[in-house]
Amino acid sequence: MEWVEATGTTVDIAVEAAIKELGLESADQAQVEVIQQPKAGFLGVGGRSAIVKVSRKPRTRNRRGRRGAKGEKGSGQKTKSSNGRSNSRNTKKEKPSRSSKPQKPPAKDKKNGSPKERRAMDNNGKAEPKKDKPESSIEDQAKVAEEFLTGLIASFGLEGEVQTRIEDEVLYLDVVGEQTEALVGPKGATMYSVLELTRTTVQRRTFGAPRMRIDIAGYGARRREALTIYTGKLVEQLLENGGEVMLEPMNAADRKVVHDAAGALGGVRTYSEGDEPRRAVVIAAIESNDDA
Repeated sequence: MEWVEATGTTVDIAVEAAIKELGLESADQAQVEVIQQPKAGFLGVGGRSAIVKVSRKPRTRNRRGRRGAKGEKGSGQKTKSSNGRSNSRNTKKEKPSRSSKPQKPPAKDKKNGSPKERRAMDNNGKAEPKKDKPESSIEDQAKVAEEFLTGLIASFGLEGEVQTRIEDEVLYLDVVGEQTEALVGPKGATMYSVLELTRTTVQRRTFGAPRMRIDIAGYGARRREALTIYTGKLVEQLLENGGEVMLEPMNAADRKVVHDAAGALGGVRTYSEGDEPRRAVVIAAIESNDDA
């Protein structure tokens, strides 16, 4: 077998598999050609494996043995003279001269210091104070978020548009387009992961991030409407029958919708129980003797 093509999650893993297939001992005996570089997907989507083509290196002949057989000159080698006596060439080791001693590095200039230290000093010889990183406006942060989301949509090969708006110092991100529903996920799990990635990107590029809300393909608006209607029905039952009911675990955004919807109707109180990600809202009817 002259060559073999192999795949793997990384180039090294693909090369190792090809070497085993060829029966080689190490990568030094192989010639590697990378056909495709690996690409990490986003949340398990859009990734690709590495593809390599590995072949045997051509063997080269060793000519040193032939030259040594003819009597290659070397230190300490014995040769016969015309009178049959053997003469040995003795090489004397040369003593290193004084100039060959390793020289000491030049002493550091205590006055001026290293180049980095000199750059950190002003004309008066005093170290310059470190300047704080400038704070970006929420408008600049909105541009960074829009740029990141636009690139994310393009990397998935989807058609969509990113719209931003600022209300009460809250940055709203609306991703519109039918194909962008692929970024929603079950119960909006993927959408909220996209929000966290966007928030992290804004923090790193602008040294901070505002409060952010995201909606992809209108899912957030439909989810809020459905939760509001569902909460209203639960409140009606509690006002009629009393008691309390615990909803399924929700994320912070959905819990806020339930709290707001129940508070607007009145006659009930709400609170949350449990730890993330199993935190849930409890709606309880207010009894006549309840001080809450």
